[in-house]
Amino acid sequence: MVSALLDADVIRELEVLRKRARARVRSVSAGERTSRRRGASAEFREHRPYASGDDPRRIDWAAYARTGEPVMKLFAADEDVIVRLVVDTSASVGALGSAKLRAAQRVAAAIGYLALASAERAQIVVANEGLERAHEPARGRSSLPKLLTALDALEPRGGTDLARAVEDTLGRARSPGILAIVSDFLDGGPWDHAVTRAAAAGHEIVLVQVLADEELEPPWDGDFELEDAETGEIVEITVSPEALQAYETELRANFARLRDVASRARAAYVRTSPSEPICAAMRRVVAREVQA
Repeated sequence: MVSALLDADVIRELEVLRKRARARVRSVSAGERTSRRRGASAEFREHRPYASGDDPRRIDWAAYARTGEPVMKLFAADEDVIVRLVVDTSASVGALGSAKLRAAQRVAAAIGYLALASAERAQIVVANEGLERAHEPARGRSSLPKLLTALDALEPRGGTDLARAVEDTLGRARSPGILAIVSDFLDGGPWDHAVTRAAAAGHEIVLVQVLADEELEPPWDGDFELEDAETGEIVEITVSPEALQAYETELRANFARLRDVASRARAAYVRTSPSEPICAAMRRVVAREVQA
């Protein structure tokens, strides 16, 4: 499946990344996951339909002979991992044109591809002033078109309450999984506490910060009227060397906050922008780097 979010070249690169990371345990790109908790019983639990990318060794061939439909055997100790893609769609993500939101959509699409191609489940969680919508989890490569269509349809609106969105997501999660949060993380609320609680509950955390190139290196100088993307408030500012220095200080404090959260939550933290090739960012995600 090729789309505006993931073209054929990107998918080929992602597949190389996925195969290189197959042996990793409990990571966002882990290979076909049939891990069991040590010492746990292998008691049969149920069947589920076979999906592209599943390990054919887990097919119940006796059931296939009876029904003609391939099904997978699940056991009581199997981990059914869901990769929850919490995508910030607040108005600030749509500020400065569409490039920032597009970059966030592409990051979520790439992580979703790695999950689906590895026979894991992927779920899109739309976040702005809380949890706006949680899509049904999808499984297998055949679900990729639906996932990409849902991501492509996202539009920025409203304010930001990332903490509430994460807390609501945790409240709906029946078991720990992988929580990948894609946001600009410019929300000043207590999202860091929510992320730490998610890690304490057993979720593996991936933080991907998407910022516009203009936010990383402001090109402005002189007098401006700026409109707050989330409140609509108009603010008159003069961009001076002192103002740029103050902005740089605030931005560095934001980065430090994310690094601190990543350290406490044992999370990956990757920062990217629309100008960076998506697979360059994904290599850091797969390696579980913590951005400097």
